[in-house]
Parts: sequence; structure tokens; C-alpha cells
Amino acid sequence: MLLALMLSNQLTVFATEGEKAAEYVPNMYSTFWALIPPLVAIILALITKEVYSSLFVGIVIGGLFYANFDFEKTVLHVFQDGIIGSLSDPYNMGIIVFLVILGIMVCMMNKAGGSAAFGKWASEHIKTQVGAQLATILLGVVIFIDDYFNCLTVGSVMRPVTDEHKVARAKLAYLIDATAAPVCIIAPISSWAAAVTGFVKGEDGFSIFMQAIPYNFYALFTILAMVTIVVGKISYGPMKIHDDNAKKGDLYTTEDRPYGNMEQEAVNSKGKVLDLIFPIIVLIVFCVIGMIYTGEFFSGVGFVEAFSASDASVGLMLGSAFALVVTIIFYAIRRVLSFHDSMGCVPEGFKAMVPAILILTFAWSLKAMTDSLGAKEFVAALVKSSANDSLLNFIPAIIFLVGCFLAFATGTSWGTFGILIPIVVDIFSGTNHTMMIISISACMAGAVCGDHCSPISDTTIMASAGAQCNHVNHVSTQLPYAITVAVISCITYIIAGFTKSALISLPVGAIATVVTLFILNRNRKEIA
Repeated sequence: MLLALMLSNQLTVFATEGEKAAEYVPNMYSTFWALIPPLVAIILALITKEVYSSLFVGIVIGGLFYANFDFEKTVLHVFQDGIIGSLSDPYNMGIIVFLVILGIMVCMMNKAGGSAAFGKWASEHIKTQVGAQLATILLGVVIFIDDYFNCLTVGSVMRPVTDEHKVARAKLAYLIDATAAPVCIIAPISSWAAAVTGFVKGEDGFSIFMQAIPYNFYALFTILAMVTIVVGKISYGPMKIHDDNAKKGDLYTTEDRPYGNMEQEAVNSKGKVLDLIFPIIVLIVFCVIGMIYTGEFFSGVGFVEAFSASDASVGLMLGSAFALVVTIIFYAIRRVLSFHDSMGCVPEGFKAMVPAILILTFAWSLKAMTDSLGAKEFVAALVKSSANDSLLNFIPAIIFLVGCFLAFATGTSWGTFGILIPIVVDIFSGTNHTMMIISISACMAGAVCGDHCSPISDTTIMASAGAQCNHVNHVSTQLPYAITVAVISCITYIIAGFTKSALISLPVGAIATVVTLFILNRNRKEIA
């Protein structure tokens, strides 16, 4: 009896302490200050060109704001809730495992001679620099299943080809990044489509996603801009420096080679193109199977529904693990890589991905800081306050800008979807279906735009890893291109808000994109 009473008292104390912890609200909660930590980190990274310390400074500032400048609480929040909390999150760990396995497979493909053989084959069939870049874009569009998978796969396949034709690593990173999220967000069968449909409560999510595609201006214009930049040989901003240096043989421009150790492996002269193509195909097949497995496809759920309900982290992790096993067996049978040599690639592949893992860990921790400061609640209130009759036609443009800013500051598209899409559905559902479609598209486009530009975005980090490019170089060279498309997209959303028609707004924006790029390129030549 006495023991039961003591246990009851202890549980009551724990419950009381838990309630107090749950009731704790920092003074800066749900204010503009919630967005300051990521902004500081981003600005510092662009100024200092040093991403690790910049991200950590942002994390510490977030911890200080959350703890109301109490030292002990700051330290505990930064390390326990931030870094340890991010690394112990199952979704994040699944992505890290997937990243490591991809690093191992890329190392194996290099050592088996598959990458070198493909590079030699491509040099015989792809004759020009434009052709190499268009092939990269095409592969990026084809691999639309998931942005993480896209970034690392396209990078590992196309690096030898673009290196052969002296394409700057920063340009390759841009092409990879611009065919990742922008393609996934308009692909009906992708992890991104699954995420969006899950946020549209009370409506047919998949139908709305399909209707929103013609209004997803940023994604569509980014793809158009890529092709125009490559075919028109357009180069401006910091990318011009990288392009000019690449023509002279310097693919990096800066001295930093964060992923260079994978290029120093001795390769097997017996390797063939099959030694690269087969693992890639196996990887694609198993990752698709892994994703639909998590969506319970094998329990009787339809293919599209299974994709909609899939868990990308678990699916990609399981798929890549099985692909790795099959690849090890394949290389052993082909006698281009022994089991012992394959195992030797495990630590090498892991080491090659350490920079990406470090940046991802800090980026996730920084996001945890902004979440604890109520950034989502602040932005949600801001959007709702703008939804009045006088601004009704400007709502898509406003939502696009808010989505850009939020995704840029937090580094997450999916989190931005989760905040803005339910608000849009709540405002327009049952009253103005067309405006709901346009505004949901603006949510998606703004989120992808901010994600595309942000140095702390996991997709941007993956693109740097895929291209084996210095991360800050990738961000700084990509920004002018992304901002150009973002400005045109915002103007196009204003047109769409008034016309309510994609048939009018989409062609206007597309023409404006092409014309603007050629004008910027011509002005750059005149200034030079």
C-alpha cells in the first residue's frame, strides 16, 4: 500500500513537471524573432563561405531566444532538443542511412570501373558541352520519384560526363537541384505528390494536385529556364566566373574539395558501362518497391494510393539497402570487384558523405529551433490576416512570397506545405474552387522556390553532394537564376489572380522567362 502511494506521488510529480514543461512558452514565441536564427545562419554562410560554423551560430541564437537567454536552458535545448533530437528522429536517420548507402554504391561503381566506362562511352556519343548538360536535365526529369534520390543518382551518373566536357561543378549542382524538387512537385507519382495530397483535408487531394500543375509556375519556369540557359549558353552572376574557369580546366573555382576523396580510388580497367547502369536500374526498381511497400501496396492498396501513403525515408532506406546487396553480388559474379573490395568501399563511401551529413544535421537542428520558437504559427497568422476582400486577387502572389520566405528560412518545403495548404483550403473551400487551386499551387511553388534557394535545405545540400561541389559555391551561383524565375513567377501569380486562367498566365510567364534570361545575358556581355 505504502509502495503504491509512493509510486502514485512520483507519477503525480512527473505529470506536474511534464505539464509545466509543456506549458513553457518563450517570450519570442510566434513573433518575427522566430525567423531570425535561420536568417543569421544563411547570411553568415553567404558572407563567410563557411557553412558549419554559420549554421551552428544560428542554432545557438535559436537556443538563446527559446531559453530567454538562460545559459543552462540554452545549452540543453541546443544539444538535447536540437542536435540529439534531430539525429534520433526516425525519418532523419532513414535519410542518413540512405545517404550513406548511396555513398557506398557510388564508391563501388567508381572502383569497379563503371563510372569511368560510362564516361568514356558518353564522350564518344555526347559530343558537346550543351549535350552533356541536356543529358543531365533529361536524366533529372526521368528520375522524378524523390528529390533525394534524384540528386545523388543524377550526380553519380553524370559527373564523369560533365567533367569530360568541362562543365563547372557549380553548374552541375544547379542542374541537379533544379531537376529535383521542381520536377518532383509536378510529378503525380512522387513522394512530393504524396506529401501535398496528405495536407489537403476534406478534399480530393490527388485531383487537386493534378489541377494545380498548370499553375505551378516556379517549377515549370525553372525547367524552362534550365533548358534556355543551356541551349542559349546563358551565364550571369557568380556562375559566370565558374563557367569561365571551367573552360580553362578548373571545375571548382575554389580550393575546397569536400567530396574529392571518392575520386582518388583506383579503378578496375575491366569495368563496363553495364557496371554503372545495372546498379542504377536496380536502385530505381528497389526504391520504387520500397516506397510502395511502405504505402501497403502489397496489402492490396492501389499503386497511386500506395505512393500517396508512402514513407519516403523508410522506402528509400530499404530500397537502397537491397540494391546494395544485389550490387555486391553482381560485381562479385562479374569479377570486377571482390567482396573484400566491396566492403572496403563501406568506410570510404561513408567518409565521402560526412560533409553532407554534417550540414544536414545542423540544418535539421536549426529547423528544430525555429519550430520551438513558433515560426509556423507566426506565418500562419500572417497569411490569414492578408486574406481579405481588398487583397483577394493578390492572395496567390502573397502566398507565393510567404511560402518562399518560410521555406528559405526553415529549409523545408514539406513543412511549408503543412502550414500554408490547410490555411488556403480553409479560406477558399466551398466558396471559390479556382482560387483555391491557384493558391495551393502558389503554396507549392513558393515552398519549392524557398527550398531551392536556401543553403539549409536538405535538397540543396543533397545537390551539392551529388555534384561533389562546395556547398556555398552551389548556393551563391544558383541564387541569381532562382531569383530571376521567382520574380517572374510572382508577377505571373498576380496575373493568374485576376484572370483565373492558366491559358493566359502560363504563356505570358513562359515568354517573360525566356526574354528576361536573354536580356540578362546580353547586359552581362555589354558590362564585360
